[in-house]
Amino acid sequence: MTDDVAALDRWLRALSSHGAADMFLVSGCPPSIRVNGVVTALAEPPLESGAIEAAVVPTLHAQALERYRAAGSADVSLRRPELGRFRVNLHRERGRAAATIRLLPARPPLLSDLGLPSQVEQVTRLHHGLVLVGGATGAGKTTTVAALVNEINRRDAKHIITIEDPIEYEHTHQKSVIEQIEIGIDAPDFPTALRAALRQAPDVIVIGEMRDPETMKIALTAGETGHLVFSTLHTTDVTSTVARVADSFPPERQPTIRQDLSMALGAVLTQMLLPGGGGVRVPAVELLMIGYGGRQHIRKNALQHLHQEITITKRNGSITLEESLAQLVRKGLISAEEARTRTIHAEELEGLLRA
Repeated sequence: MTDDVAALDRWLRALSSHGAADMFLVSGCPPSIRVNGVVTALAEPPLESGAIEAAVVPTLHAQALERYRAAGSADVSLRRPELGRFRVNLHRERGRAAATIRLLPARPPLLSDLGLPSQVEQVTRLHHGLVLVGGATGAGKTTTVAALVNEINRRDAKHIITIEDPIEYEHTHQKSVIEQIEIGIDAPDFPTALRAALRQAPDVIVIGEMRDPETMKIALTAGETGHLVFSTLHTTDVTSTVARVADSFPPERQPTIRQDLSMALGAVLTQMLLPGGGGVRVPAVELLMIGYGGRQHIRKNALQHLHQEITITKRNGSITLEESLAQLVRKGLISAEEARTRTIHAEELEGLLRA
C-alpha cells in the first residue's frame, strides 16, 4: 500500500470511527470532521495540497478525472468493505486541491424516519408525472428522494431505474426490481443514460440532478408519457423550482417548455434543514400537489399564484412552508424565533402560531 493510499484509508477510518457525517481536507488545516454539526480538527499535521490530490486522484474514474482537470471539481463514490461507502468531492480552492468526504448510510432511510410531514408520502402514490425536489446544498434532497424510492420499492411491484452521479444510496430489490446507473461508469452523461432508460420499460425513474436543458426536456417528456420521474434542483421554494426549469431554456423556447411543464409536473417538494435540539437538524417543507389551477398558472407563467394554489389543494396533500414551520414549533422541535427567520409569508406564519 502506498503512503498516499494509506493516508486516504486512515482518513476514511477516522471519519467512520468518530461517527462523523463529513470530513474536510483543506490545505493548511489538519483533516477535520463534522459531528452533530460541529467541525473539529483531528490530531494530525496540517495538510498540503499535493498530499490531498495524490491521495484522492487515484480514486477518480476517467470521466471524473477529466471533469476535475477541466472544471476543478468532481465527485466519486468509494467502497471499503470494512468501513462502508463514501462520497468524495475533490475540488480546488485558491488554486489548491481540497476534498470533502461523506460517509454514506448503509441502506436507504425509511420515509417515516426523516421527520417529514405525513403529506409527503402522497407523491409516491402518483402514477406518472415529474416530481421535483428542491432545496439548498445540504438540505437533504437526495436523502428524501432515496426515502421516496424506498417507499415505492417496499410497497409496489414496479421497475425502478435511478441515474446518479455518483450513486449515494444503494437499494436492494424488494417488491420492485431496481437498477442503479452511475454516470461515468455505466453511462457517459445524464441525457444518454435517460434516453437508454426510457427503452427499458421503467415505471419509476430517478434523475439525481437535472443539470442541463437536454436532461430537463427528456425528463418532461418522460413525465408526460406515463413514467413517474423524480429529480432534484438547487432552489428554495415551490415557485423558484418551477421557474428554474423554464428559465434554463432560451427565451424563445420558454413558452413551449412551460406548456410541457404544466402537463408533466405532478408535484413540487422543497425543503430546508433547521437546527433542532441536541444538534439534530429537522426538515421544514413546502409541497404542491399539482392540480388544474397549478397547471394553468404554470402555462400562463403566473407563478406568483402558486402559493395560493398550495392552500387550495391542501386536501390533495399540499402544505405550505408556514404550516410546516408551525407544526415544528408546536412539537417543540424548533423555536418560534427560528421559524420566523425562515418564513416567506410572515403574516401567515403568525396566524398559525397564534391558532
